[in-house]
Amino acid sequence: MLPTRKFLPHLTLVITAAFASTGTFAATPADARFEKISDVFIEKLLATHPETASTLGDHRYDWRTSDYSARGIAADRALYHKTLARLAAIPAKDLSPDNAVDSAILQNELHARLLDIEVIHEAARDPLQYNPAPGIYILLARDYAPLHKRLEAVEARLHAIPDILAAARQNLQHPPRVFTETAIAQNQGAISLVRDELDTYLKDAPKMRARLAPARKQAQAALEAYGVWLKNDLLPRSDGNFRIGKEAFRQKLRYALDSDLTPEQILASAESELKATQQALFEVGLPLYKNWFPDQPIEGVEHRLIVRAVLGKLAETHSDNDSIVPNVQKKLAAATEFVRAHRLLTLPDAPVQVIVMPEFARGVDIAFCDPAGPLEKRGTTFYAISPTPADWSKERTDSFYREYNDAMLNDLTVHEAMPGHYVQLSIAAKHSTRVRDLFNSGTFVEGWATYAEQFMADAGFGGPETKMEQLKMRLRTIINSILDQQIHAGDMSEQQAMQLMTQEGYQEEGEAAGKWRRALLTSTQLSTYFVGNLEVNALARDLQAKTGATTDMGAAHDSMLAHGSIATKYIRTLSGL
Repeated sequence: MLPTRKFLPHLTLVITAAFASTGTFAATPADARFEKISDVFIEKLLATHPETASTLGDHRYDWRTSDYSARGIAADRALYHKTLARLAAIPAKDLSPDNAVDSAILQNELHARLLDIEVIHEAARDPLQYNPAPGIYILLARDYAPLHKRLEAVEARLHAIPDILAAARQNLQHPPRVFTETAIAQNQGAISLVRDELDTYLKDAPKMRARLAPARKQAQAALEAYGVWLKNDLLPRSDGNFRIGKEAFRQKLRYALDSDLTPEQILASAESELKATQQALFEVGLPLYKNWFPDQPIEGVEHRLIVRAVLGKLAETHSDNDSIVPNVQKKLAAATEFVRAHRLLTLPDAPVQVIVMPEFARGVDIAFCDPAGPLEKRGTTFYAISPTPADWSKERTDSFYREYNDAMLNDLTVHEAMPGHYVQLSIAAKHSTRVRDLFNSGTFVEGWATYAEQFMADAGFGGPETKMEQLKMRLRTIINSILDQQIHAGDMSEQQAMQLMTQEGYQEEGEAAGKWRRALLTSTQLSTYFVGNLEVNALARDLQAKTGATTDMGAAHDSMLAHGSIATKYIRTLSGL
């Protein structure tokens, strides 16, 4: 049976009513109870999931790792049920608006975690969660402490790798084949981290080399043996269904989005927006087509062919594996200057750095934003870019870089960094609570980033060429939502998905192939972009209308970002909308 969520829509109404009743709120016994419950839970969670704590910037537990065994999973399950029961006993109407919002966020998170344990059985079907490399890399990548101290923590986590992999062997049953294939590739990256990449750091701490040698040897041997087990034992029995099923998808989507939109409403909106965005692409592309192909006829030519010709021309100017990182660095600087010059919002002062994506993290995304943890007192945000894997053919590599051409890199940089994820997450870290620090809304985070693409392109960043790619990315956002639902709650085939992406979304073959794999690996995550974009656009319009400054986007944007990374329905409540 799926975990119930009957109280959550009602809770939103209660929060709204409480906020509307008065402008000031005195702390109440209920607030004190809630804060104690949430603090106790968070402390327990950080202590039992040290890798999560390290990522968030809490380094008290850097010398430990999570318990991935069945016993550890059972302890998590008991903690989640106990905390839910305690939270449910506090009426939302008795809490301050901020605490009522945080209570709703925490309850939503606990239900999502229980769904993973009790219904989807992630521990048995997903070998990717046993990858120990991220827990080690986070200790190396950020200089939150002297290097020798961080390497001491690395040593401790290296010693824990055999136990983590033993738990994986015990727990994993019949994963989907694509999960195991990806785990095999990522395991090679983990071996490379332990065997090779650690040397980069040991050069600056030579006295630690001998100390780490036994732990490195043990960890490498364990990872190599695990790789053999993945290939020879788990892969042959990796016959699980990558589709989580209609009912599980409905519940997981509800928790992932923290939105009252139903899957049916989302799919209908996506299919409608698909046609509207295709028309917008044609309208923006037509002047470029006339300029670039002056001798070609227009009358009677199918719109799709004109759009494809323009996108094909844009694809001719692109990076390669050697130039992609420096090119992205230049685009980040240009986007930063554009935001300042147009006063689109107040920029944070936290640093951001473009890096090559670590090998162990490749295989899912082209790029990601890796911010300093919200509990980190200081730190740099990394904008990670992935070159193509060494085993890709020349044709596949060329297709990849045609997709991520120069104009597309403008849009990607806006989304991942400026003023997308880097800016939003940096500001959120200053306007947050402990609950919001740990359990942010992926829907708002992705909604803001896709909305940032829109307002930057509309303001002229990168010219009509970048606007074309922004609209193409919007098509991708829409198609992501369709793929997510039709794959996991339906029966969409790879051929159907590829046709949708390449024909309706104008995606290159290489990018579409990667997205198919990502869709199989990440149920519900692909829906956050489209739903978040719908909700953030509506919120921005309402905030501008409330202030009366319909042409001053900066003030509305600053207001929107001043509550942490929470679902838009909660921002509306706290903004008095």
